[in-house]
Amino acid sequence: MKTLMGKRVLFLALLTALALNTTVFAAEKSKHNFARWENSISQFEKQDQQQGVQAGGILFVGSSSIRMWDLKKYYPDLPVINRGFGGSEIVDSTHFAERLILKHKPKVIFLYAGDNDIARGRTAKEVANDFKQFVSVVHKALPETRIVFISVKPSLSRWKLADTMKKANKLIKEQCAQHDYLAFADVWDPMLGKDGKPRPELFKADGLHMQHEGYLIWKKAIAPYLPQN
Repeated sequence: MKTLMGKRVLFLALLTALALNTTVFAAEKSKHNFARWENSISQFEKQDQQQGVQAGGILFVGSSSIRMWDLKKYYPDLPVINRGFGGSEIVDSTHFAERLILKHKPKVIFLYAGDNDIARGRTAKEVANDFKQFVSVVHKALPETRIVFISVKPSLSRWKLADTMKKANKLIKEQCAQHDYLAFADVWDPMLGKDGKPRPELFKADGLHMQHEGYLIWKKAIAPYLPQN
């Protein structure tokens, strides 16, 4: 009888813990201000209406490092689509995936995010889980679309967060290695100098956003994952 009672108490405790975790997750999501991006997303939708939507392109999504990348200049002969919105996190690209990504039915998606996420307090594990959720949402609709995660970059202004960023990169790289339609493009190591720190010449005055030289490194890093036809 005592054993049965003990099992029932343990079961109730597990249910309570599960309910608390679910509540915390829902609360965290509700606190995230997705509405701040509504204007940016609406502008992208207007572009789609004006220019039309064609399947099979190469879509770049993520934060300001994507938004500020002049993709048409770097890839004049490829069907590139820029859907970067500055300041965004992985969860933002996931939340707006249907409006931002899925309707384009891209052959390849390049995602850069995680940088702002960590700067705002997310842990490496949380960033990796956010990426997993992004993949789940995209692959549910587009199971054969390749998703390439551009590693969180080192920067002068956020160098104090380097350890967390490296851990996040490691966890996401491990995820990518387990899936045929995922890939990891490393920009971390090539952006470091001989002293093991970010190369100053790659950055604008703010120490965060990149100059042309930085984007040349990115271009080389993602080259193996661009469609050949």
